[in-house]
Amino acid sequence: MKWQFNSFAQTDLGLVRGGNEDSAIVCSNLIAVADGMGGHAGGEVASAIAINALEQILPIISDLELEIFSREDLFLNITYDIDRQILEKSKLQPDLSGMGTTLTALSILDKNIELLHIGDSRCYRYRDKKLEQLSYDHTVMQELLDQGRLTPDEVFDHPQRSLLTQALMGDSGLDPVLVSYEIKKGDKFLLCSDGLTNVLSNYEISKIIEANEDNKVAAALIAEVLSKGAPDNITIIWSEIVEGKQDNFIKKLGAANE
Repeated sequence: MKWQFNSFAQTDLGLVRGGNEDSAIVCSNLIAVADGMGGHAGGEVASAIAINALEQILPIISDLELEIFSREDLFLNITYDIDRQILEKSKLQPDLSGMGTTLTALSILDKNIELLHIGDSRCYRYRDKKLEQLSYDHTVMQELLDQGRLTPDEVFDHPQRSLLTQALMGDSGLDPVLVSYEIKKGDKFLLCSDGLTNVLSNYEISKIIEANEDNKVAAALIAEVLSKGAPDNITIIWSEIVEGKQDNFIKKLGAANE
């Protein structure tokens, strides 16, 4: 049986930022969100590099004739290629020095779904009406949470909640990991930049998901963030796993689409 994503995606500037530093891609067997950072449009450049690099490997990781181990290896190691491209771009354009991006990507590889994640953009699975965060925030706040030095309530409105411990920045000393999950028909996934999760709690997100049809979830989430001030760019991909023919379509959003 072949699986594919049936996705609804949307991005928004928010109410404070002048440009959109988020990028995203949606296709039949891959979805990803990248949240850029860095001055002088650097964030837009970095996130676009990440998403465009994923687009380049789509024909290979979609090739069912290739061994799954080869496709997994390519998917995992694209992070090093993105890091190298960011470094090279920064050297060519010193005004972009210090730019970087998060990356949260899901790829369907045969019977499993593979999560590749760096930074604090998030991946959730919605199964049996329960929202579960699958990604791990690479932030100082998460480390303090793990150590028991902060509570979740203290983290939610902490001024340093977005300080990253891992990101793609050109010389990142990466140790990327792929986490595999068995596909269950009807599984739904939410990928988002922290423009959503820094404003809405997991409980609030769950309630909006429950109250809306799939094709309206992204817009409803963004509308709620906007109503609360939307201090950052917001990018959301809402996807259901369905039986499919691996149709070849690609849609890019945000900086990667410019």
